[in-house]
Amino acid sequence: MPMIVALAGGVGGAKLADGLAALLGRDLAVVVNTADDFDHMGLRVSPDVDTVMYTLAGIANPETGWGIAGESWNFLDQAARFGGPAWFRLGDRDLATHVLRTERLRRGERPTVIAADMCRALGIEAAILPMSDAPVRTIVQTAGGPLAFQDYFVGRHCEVAVTGFVFEGAERATPSGEVCGVLASQALAAIIVCPSNPFVSVDPILAVPGMRDLLRARRVPVVAVSPIIGGAAVKGPAAKMMGELGLEVSTRSIAAHYRGLAHGLVIDMADAALAPAIEGMGMAVRIVPTLMRSVADRRALAQACLDFAAALGRR
Repeated sequence: MPMIVALAGGVGGAKLADGLAALLGRDLAVVVNTADDFDHMGLRVSPDVDTVMYTLAGIANPETGWGIAGESWNFLDQAARFGGPAWFRLGDRDLATHVLRTERLRRGERPTVIAADMCRALGIEAAILPMSDAPVRTIVQTAGGPLAFQDYFVGRHCEVAVTGFVFEGAERATPSGEVCGVLASQALAAIIVCPSNPFVSVDPILAVPGMRDLLRARRVPVVAVSPIIGGAAVKGPAAKMMGELGLEVSTRSIAAHYRGLAHGLVIDMADAALAPAIEGMGMAVRIVPTLMRSVADRRALAQACLDFAAALGRR
């Protein structure tokens, strides 16, 4: 069977990865952003890896898209009574992930191996691969100085205007052997860039030295899905960031951002009028419904991406 590699981070990326996993099973590998990982109350938290993992396992909170459905908050409530930080929500079941991950990291185990074991325990067939086993941390640049990503994203609710981003430690990171393996596989048929925030979910993956070269080396179709629909982000601060960086908030800016990497861009029907401008950048366009409200929507968008990649491969 041909294999597909997806690049993902955040809720939108996890939803499309879930649709792809439903269609492909073990023939899917998801390379996940880890630059928003951080240490909280002595525990290593890996938000994007966990969001993708919980979503593919069918246990993600359907209301938030992150965390675990039916969660309880006894630990957090008790920690707050003792004066501990309550700004970052750690549920009781979610806590088990962070405790066990932290313990295994302290024993010197690799994040990739830990993620694989957790996915196996949750019955996930697809491979969920951290972008690197080395630490990379997103630093948000603002007029008031640099902010760690979780401080900006959760602590300050994205209210501070951004002026840029730095991926601290990226220059010392390398793709894991597992990431190199799936991208070098002779079975690789396409690469799909999920509708994740391009600045803080996808760019950190691409910032790992050698990653872009690996993505291009096999010369397979690369399809990106726009996270912008009708001039707005479905979820998260992508549109706000674009405006603050002086970019037009549109799929046209997404196309410009991925030019040189993606061969095709999937856009929503609400943005059909922008297709000629995007095609003028040398990028093919596929127009389909991209808003994923249901499991059926995820699978439909996943199938559209696979069909688009197959068509690009036949050109």
